Amino acid sequence: MTGTQPTHPPLRVTDLIERHRAGATVVFQTAFDILPVDFDHRSHPFKAYIFLCQYSGTIDNRDFSFRKCYARGCPHNLCPHVSQAVLIANRYLQRDYYRLETAGIAVEKKLFSLEKMVLSFDRQEDTGDPAMALPDYVQLAREGRDVSIRPTLEFVSAVEHFDRFETKTMFLMADFAVTCEKKTTHLERCLACYPVDKADEERSAKIELANARLKLLYEEVESAGGTADKQFFRVVQNRFNRPWMNSDAGVGDQSGNRS
Repeated sequence: MTGTQPTHPPLRVTDLIERHRAGATVVFQTAFDILPVDFDHRSHPFKAYIFLCQYSGTIDNRDFSFRKCYARGCPHNLCPHVSQAVLIANRYLQRDYYRLETAGIAVEKKLFSLEKMVLSFDRQEDTGDPAMALPDYVQLAREGRDVSIRPTLEFVSAVEHFDRFETKTMFLMADFAVTCEKKTTHLERCLACYPVDKADEERSAKIELANARLKLLYEEVESAGGTADKQFFRVVQNRFNRPWMNSDAGVGDQSGNRS
């Protein structure tokens, strides 16, 4: 269909679904990367591995490509262990596949795997605890459980290590404090990212993307009967025309007030 589709390229899975529902022909493939990354987190820099899925294909024969971060794993206790993070990444990925398939888009259901990773880290013993993800808590809310979420949002800079080069990237991260039946756990999500050297070009669009994902999550929680403390990213310029790299200056509540 021509003349009715947006001209800007899709940036998220929801965009693919919306284009398909508007009458476009959407064809895509997925490819995976598990990259070592050095995070500059407050006063405690640390190394982690990010689970990236590259969506590429065509919409009405026009090429598109975007990537989505599904999890972050560490060989220590500063974030979920790598062996657990792959389970979390696949839970979110399978949920996206379900959304795409339900909308009528053909899906080849490939998943993340640790088998091809050429990495050295000690595997954590299985604790027996399931890898809970946010959709699991949404389902618990639907079943009548008392569920609430409160996010802490941050801009976190990091260096991504590719095979032959490195790139500095800004990640828009959310640490969700999820309370269910008076027990609180913390779940991380990467909501968007952009290259630091292209911040002036991409920052605003990626903040908009992160906020769209947050809005969708809040709506899902509330429609299931849970409660959400609705925090969003916002751009705050300093005298060097760069966003402040902490949640107090870069995050606002649903009324636009600084949190």
